[in-house]
Amino acid sequence: MSRPSATEFAPFHQTYINYTSGKDYSILVQQYNDRIIESWNAIPTEKINFAYAPDKWTIRQMFQHVIDTERILAYRALSIARQEKINLPGFDENAYAKLATASHRNWKEMQVEWKIVRQSTNLLFSSFTEEDMKQKGMANENALSVNALGFIIFGHALHHLHILKERYEI
Repeated sequence: MSRPSATEFAPFHQTYINYTSGKDYSILVQQYNDRIIESWNAIPTEKINFAYAPDKWTIRQMFQHVIDTERILAYRALSIARQEKINLPGFDENAYAKLATASHRNWKEMQVEWKIVRQSTNLLFSSFTEEDMKQKGMANENALSVNALGFIIFGHALHHLHILKERYEI
């Protein structure tokens, strides 16, 4: 499959897709997977509770958000690949962050979890056929393809690494 066209995702997903330069999911894995994992692993433990401004997430909370979001997006990809007919629900990232237990979690365990979630997502996408990748469904009242979700997943992770660099100076 090639890069997703504008008919495969909602306009707000373009930001995430723009963070990627690969032409298909397997190229994204080659280009970004190790870099994403290594970037989170390189964050010093003494900085994980830092927030760049009041009422902003700590690095640890942001990391939990990245993990949660990848799981949700992978579930959407699986559901759409299996031709789910219902509109998949959206989620409120701030409510999820507020209810998550990130501030009490072990940082090293979160890093292991992230690596496993990334591996799981990659294995899921490698199991999809070309027909699966073409499937379109609805999520949060927006049309979405499995193909686009692969790019959105990587782009979302890269977006948060960019925020870490820009705002958290990591």
